[in-house]
Amino acid sequence: MSQLSFFGADTAPPALSDLSGLLASQGRIVTRTADSAQITVMVEAPWRASAIADQIIATGLTAAIDALPDGSARVCTADVSDLVPLATAWSRGGSKRVPAGWVPSAGALRAWFLAAGRMEVVGERYVLGLDPDAPGTYVSLSEALMVAGIAPTLISPHGAPPGLRVSGPRRIARLAESVGAPPDDSEARAIWPRHEHFDHYM
Repeated sequence: MSQLSFFGADTAPPALSDLSGLLASQGRIVTRTADSAQITVMVEAPWRASAIADQIIATGLTAAIDALPDGSARVCTADVSDLVPLATAWSRGGSKRVPAGWVPSAGALRAWFLAAGRMEVVGERYVLGLDPDAPGTYVSLSEALMVAGIAPTLISPHGAPPGLRVSGPRRIARLAESVGAPPDDSEARAIWPRHEHFDHYM
């Protein structure tokens, strides 16, 4: 398997398909009409919302952030025809599904971590959060991450959202290489996957 270059998400050209990482997490894509669709994702912290909005804008779409009283935020893309193929691929009968053969790009992994990534133990265990309302996606997402070279463990801890745990130096290094440097925020840097090649960002 070929190795990703360092800062994979930072060096790869932005693509609409990278937004599939939001759907691997708790994100939703809704077909508003036959000709348009919109992605919406709820996140727990302002830095996540800002970074996701930046990634959306980098793909050429517009983004809106709605801050909520509890400190969480809702990030929405524009309602556009360009997202209809993604909506078709990730939906079946009104439910979320993982497209056959989907493997997360570096950009998709970054979007996934921005939306739902968390750290369990510094430098030892990180988790990519899953959609609590879409348990039918968990096995497919685990397999997709494995194909990407980051074999995970499916977890469902008491009191925390389900997720795919990444542990072991090689897997964490590959995750870190893929998601690139953290957003310029102290909270983000505190939970971001670390790699010796960009420790100076931390």
